[in-house]
Amino acid sequence: MDAALDLHTVRIVRAIAEHGSITAAAAALGYSQPALSQHLRRAEKRLGVPLLLRTGRGVQLTEPGRVVARHSAAVLAALAAAEDELGHLADRTTGTVRLAGFPSASSVVVPSLMAALAARHPGLKLIYTEAEPPESLELLTEGSIDIALTFTYPGDPADPHEPLVGVELQELFADPTVLVLPASHELAGAAKIDLSAFEAERWIAGCPLCRGHLLAACSAKGFSPRIAHATDNSVAVLGLVAAGVGIALQPRLALEPLEAPPGTVVLDVSGNDRRVRAVYLRGSAAVPAIGATLEALLKVTAQRR
Repeated sequence: MDAALDLHTVRIVRAIAEHGSITAAAAALGYSQPALSQHLRRAEKRLGVPLLLRTGRGVQLTEPGRVVARHSAAVLAALAAAEDELGHLADRTTGTVRLAGFPSASSVVVPSLMAALAARHPGLKLIYTEAEPPESLELLTEGSIDIALTFTYPGDPADPHEPLVGVELQELFADPTVLVLPASHELAGAAKIDLSAFEAERWIAGCPLCRGHLLAACSAKGFSPRIAHATDNSVAVLGLVAAGVGIALQPRLALEPLEAPPGTVVLDVSGNDRRVRAVYLRGSAAVPAIGATLEALLKVTAQRR
């Protein structure tokens, strides 16, 4: 054979097998009899084998024709299944989206997103992985995930978004930074907080890879924080502050599902909001499942903007 069998020929041969004649097959498929006959002659010439034997006014399938007819049911069923699946995807009802997000989003934003998608798109499957922004952006660029839920702080010299190419960013909301102090601290009741007043304090910081915001915020006030303890666990941070062993900067989102223990106060620090973003490969929002997930993310975070 000089060329592959085309689907139009498969449909025609199946219709002839079912209806017994070219005329009846043409009527069933919505074509004229001459057009169908012409297509069959071209197909036979291209394939190099006869598909029909013309016997007087009737036709009968040759052995090659019977082979095509025998496989036609499976071929056309597979095509119908593919068309049905594509139709569901176009309706944003099915598909799989892989999302990675930072820890404080895991307990607040992600559950709301999952609930929204389950209600509106029950056939869409969301696979979630927890990862800090540098790792999630690496997963995105290597193709392991579809959307990275990340954040960036003002003035952070280690902003992992800076070197990225071929991605798009959707700003979601601003997450205020707060200062956690022991209730006994002399500034615990202050109406306005200036970080320069805390130069002599002992600080509780995140791990060396996660303390860039603290360093940048203090540097902007002309000092380097004296880091006494390090943990990325917000529950542990609150416990350490309550014990009076240090003070800490925390994103409000990280404290939202927690109850500040007795002996602590939480104060807003203006001008230090972190920006929470959805990052995805350029053009991928046109994929219905990814577009639907981004749309849901905007809706569940709308009240935070």
